[in-house]
Amino acid sequence: MTQVHDHGGGVRSIEVPIPDNPLGHTLVYVVDTDRGPVLIDTGWDDPASWDTLAEGLTACGTSAADVHGVVITHHHPDHHGLSGRVREASGAWVAMHAADIAIVRRTRETRPGRWYAYMADKLTAAGAPEEHIAPLRADRPRRALPGLAPALPDREIVPGELLGLPGRRLRAVWTPGHTPGHVCLHLEERHPAGLTGSGRLFSGDHLLPGITPHIGLYEDPDDATVTDPLGDYLASLERVGRLGVAEVLPAHQHAFTDAPSRVRELLAHHEERLDGLLGLLADPLTPWQLAERMEWNRPWDRIPYGSRNIAVSEAEAHLRRLVKLGRAEAVPGTEPVTYVAV
Repeated sequence: MTQVHDHGGGVRSIEVPIPDNPLGHTLVYVVDTDRGPVLIDTGWDDPASWDTLAEGLTACGTSAADVHGVVITHHHPDHHGLSGRVREASGAWVAMHAADIAIVRRTRETRPGRWYAYMADKLTAAGAPEEHIAPLRADRPRRALPGLAPALPDREIVPGELLGLPGRRLRAVWTPGHTPGHVCLHLEERHPAGLTGSGRLFSGDHLLPGITPHIGLYEDPDDATVTDPLGDYLASLERVGRLGVAEVLPAHQHAFTDAPSRVRELLAHHEERLDGLLGLLADPLTPWQLAERMEWNRPWDRIPYGSRNIAVSEAEAHLRRLVKLGRAEAVPGTEPVTYVAV
C-alpha cells in the first residue's frame, strides 16, 4: 500500500520504493505551489516505483500530469531516476545544481565500456585483487550500468537563491560531499505546527536521522583533479547546522528536529573514524587493504561485490582527508600506492 504522509503547510511525502536496496524507499516530497505541485526528488526509475509515485500523487489530490516542476537534491538514481518520466507526463521543468548536471551530461555521453574500464583501472590502483577486477573486464561489453540514461535537467539550481516556486520561499543551500552538486532546500516559512526555528529543510541525503551518507570519491573518467569529498561534507554539515531550522525532512528514514545536535553527532562520528583509521595505518596499507580492515555494518567477507567498490571509494575519501590534514602520507615508490600514518 502506498505510504503518504502529510507534513502540514502544503507539504506531503510519498515513500517510493528502491528495488533490492536495504534503504527501502526514497521520500519524494510534494510541495504545493500557486502553479501546481513541485516534487523534491522523484525516486528510482522502475515500473513499481513509478506506479507508487503515481498512486501517491493521486492520494495527494493531484497527478503526474499536474506537476509544475521537479527539484533534484542530487543526481543519484534513487533521487533523479523518474525525473524524465515526470517531465514527459507533465512538461515540468527539472532543476539540479550545475556540478551534478555535469555528471548527468557526462554519464549520458560516456559509453558503458568506458565506465567499466575506468572502474577497473581505479580498483587496480587501489590494490584490489585480480579476482575482484576480472568481472569488470569480462562484463564490460555486455552489461549496462544502472542510471546511464538519466534525464538532462533544464534548469540550474543556484546556491543561495530562491527557486521559482510561486507562492513559496524555497532557498538552495549547496552541500557538497555525498555528491559534488548536492543541495539542501530551505523552506523559509513558519513551521505549520509552530515549532521554534527557521522553517524546514529538505535535506536529501546530506543529513539523515539514523545513518551516515556514503562519502566516496567524485568519479570522473576524464578528470584527474584530487578532490576532498569528506572535507566538503564536513564543511557542509557545519553550514547546515547554522541554519537553525525547526525540522528536517530527509530523503530517507523520517522527519526529525534538532538538526544542530545531529550535525554534532555526525562531525564526531567522522572524527572518531579518522582517528581509528590512523591506528590501522600504523603499517602501510593500500586503499583496498584499509577498506578490508575498516568497520562496516557487516564483516568484509559478507559485503556484496558492488558494495565493496563503494567501501573502497569511501576508504579513499578518508585517506584523502587524512593526507590533506597532514596526518597520513603516501609511501614513495609503492605500486599500488600504500599510505601510512605520520
